[in-house]
Parts: sequence; C-alpha cells; structure tokens
Amino acid sequence: MDRRALVVWGGWDGHEPDRVADLFASMLRGEGFEVDVSDSLDAFADPGRMRGLSLIVPVVTMSEITAEQLGPVLRAVADEGVGMAGCHGGMCDAFRASTEWQFLTGGQWVAHPGNDGVRYRVVVDRSVPSPITEGLDDFEVVSEQYYLHTDPGNRVLAYTEFPHPDHDGPHAGNACRMPQVWTKSYGRGRVFYNALGHQRSVLEEPVPRELMRRGFRWAAGEMP
Repeated sequence: MDRRALVVWGGWDGHEPDRVADLFASMLRGEGFEVDVSDSLDAFADPGRMRGLSLIVPVVTMSEITAEQLGPVLRAVADEGVGMAGCHGGMCDAFRASTEWQFLTGGQWVAHPGNDGVRYRVVVDRSVPSPITEGLDDFEVVSEQYYLHTDPGNRVLAYTEFPHPDHDGPHAGNACRMPQVWTKSYGRGRVFYNALGHQRSVLEEPVPRELMRRGFRWAAGEMP
C-alpha cells in the first residue's frame, strides 16, 4: 500500500517554514513515505489528491485559508481517515480566522510570555500511555513557551507548568499544566500536535525530533 504525505508550508518567515518543511519531508522519506512538498495552499484544494493521502503536514503560520482550500482537508480527515500532524504555529496558529481549523487541530496559540529564549521543562504525562511518548524522559528546551486555548477532548501526552516563574505576567493567578503534545480524533482521522518548533533547530533536538517522527507515524495509522 502506498504511504503518501503532503507537506504544505508558508506564512510567517520567522518560523522558518521552508526549512521545517524540508526537515519533515526528509524525516518522512526516511520512514518510507512518498512525500510531496508545496508552498501553496492550493495544494489542499484538490479533493481527489487529498483523499489519496496517508498524512497531511501543515507548516503555515498566520495565514488565511479559503473555503475551497479548507473543505477538502476537512473531508479527507473526517471522512477518509487521512491523518494530520504538525507543530508549533505551523499547525495551531495557521489560520486564526478559521474556527473549523481550530476544531480540527485541537488548539490555537494565544501567547508566549518571555518570547523566544525561555528555558522551560516539558513533562511527559506517564498517566496517559501512548506509543508516541513511551520510553521518553522529561526534557528542557530553550524556545517559546506556548500558551494555547485547547480542546478539552484532546488526549494530552506532555505539558509544561505555566506561567514560567521568570515570566509570570497577568496569568500568574491561573497556574496550570499547559498542554504541549496531544492527540485527538476528527471524524475517522487521527490528529497529532507538538507545540515545540519555533525554529528548525528546536525540532532537531533528540526528543522533539522523536516526538515528531512517532507522531507522523501515529497520525498515519501506523501505531496503535
């Protein structure tokens, strides 16, 4: 059976979408996927093409999507069981005006107090068993610590304590475990998200990279 993935990149240059797309395409090819890469959202607009995929990987930040581009994605995931996997703003700050995209992905970026360069800990929730996080330890990262509005139905696999003690801000009275890695269902499809990935170098670190590798395979239906 053909295993086909589509990586679509664009939007804000600060997230290095072209370089992240190149990394993800290389990882997927290493896992045996046939990979197409596009820098146009019109790649989403072909219903037949979308139905034939195993996995959709968006790498697009702060952009806009038309109904003609979004519709085939929603139907491919919900009706055909095509998987979706992505990270950071490239998936959960892609289309701020599209609530259905947020419903599909399970979250929307809201803030990152301290901006880039914050050192924080990502905690693997061992009370939620998953092949995506099995055997992985908690880890530290220096990047943006994402605060997101998230779907309460998400299956949260890893979180970070929020707010950061050095960047508390107005949210200090609402301390919480902020989801950073999750899975969810959308119709017949599987969806994986990792909040890390402000730049490609973050995703090249061993644990974030492994999370993406496993997340791709899980969303494509290759892991239980």
